[in-house]
Amino acid sequence: MLNSWVVTPTCLPLVLRPCHACASARFRTSGKFRVNANHKLIDAWLLVLCTACGETAKLTVLERVNVRSVRPELLDRLHGNDPGLTAELLQDPVVRRRNRVALDWDNAWRLDTGGSDHLDREVIDVSVRFAARIPVRPVRLIAEGCGLSRSEVERLLTEGKLVSAVRLDGKLAADFTFTLKR
Repeated sequence: MLNSWVVTPTCLPLVLRPCHACASARFRTSGKFRVNANHKLIDAWLLVLCTACGETAKLTVLERVNVRSVRPELLDRLHGNDPGLTAELLQDPVVRRRNRVALDWDNAWRLDTGGSDHLDREVIDVSVRFAARIPVRPVRLIAEGCGLSRSEVERLLTEGKLVSAVRLDGKLAADFTFTLKR
């Protein structure tokens, strides 16, 4: 029987970038946007706050874009400070690359295993689905979901009792399946 696990975000991740006012490198999103129009050109930024000093920084969303080329629903979401848009933009690799930022997902996600009835079986087949692109080590997920230590999961991996079509030794943010034989 195939078990389904889901990795879901619990809150927005922290934004990793250096603060220009202090030595901190972590920002939390304020959920607010700043939109500025200059004649036919528009700029839009997502505002983030330093976790140490509270200084505000801007992440560029739109830069010198013709107003007519921006979808009206996007403009409405920017003006309305839509929290869903904040989450979408943080997930967008183009926005992250343009602003030279990374995301810190520590303590911002949870694993839903659907119960603990699978823990006593000899062979466990699991499908892991990600609700958002959250980079997590599969060894950590398997350890948390099966109630094992990470070193024990790594031992099972080297013994061939934990198999998957994907490599389990790095970080993953895409759906995968695995089989665990005890």
